Amino acid sequence: MNTSNTSDRLLLSVDAGIRTGLALFNNQGQLVWYRSHNMGSISGLRRAVYPLLKSIDGLEYLIIEGGGPVAETWIHAAGKLGITTIRTDAGEWRRDLLYNRQQRSGTKAKQTAVKMAMQFIKSSDAPGMNIPTHDAAEAILTGLWGCFKAGWIVRLPDLNK
Repeated sequence: MNTSNTSDRLLLSVDAGIRTGLALFNNQGQLVWYRSHNMGSISGLRRAVYPLLKSIDGLEYLIIEGGGPVAETWIHAAGKLGITTIRTDAGEWRRDLLYNRQQRSGTKAKQTAVKMAMQFIKSSDAPGMNIPTHDAAEAILTGLWGCFKAGWIVRLPDLNK
């Protein structure tokens, strides 16, 4: 899957779970694409992860939100491909992007993530064909956070408008 110009370095953000949110960014912090995919089972996930990562030319960073065997599957595959991995949890990236009142419950945080992701999609050149699921929305926001941590953007955008 050639997703970029050869000069682009890419970052894939993953909201890890059997239902996985994915968001791909270029090294300018621009959203290339986003999606949600139901892997069906842990074995389905294990079969899908390595080929997916390998298919993205120029993939330099994997930002993974989550833990357990699902996250470990992504981390292991990224390691085989020489992809730098940054692991986070929702509490860490949310502190940088959401107000405290937006994080009081997981449900509220997920609703806010969808609104903020839509705001970002509208302000970018990314194809915004649909409203992202909360998994894809959280992958988008985690990816923005990852672009900041990787030094690809100098500040996080204010998406609380």
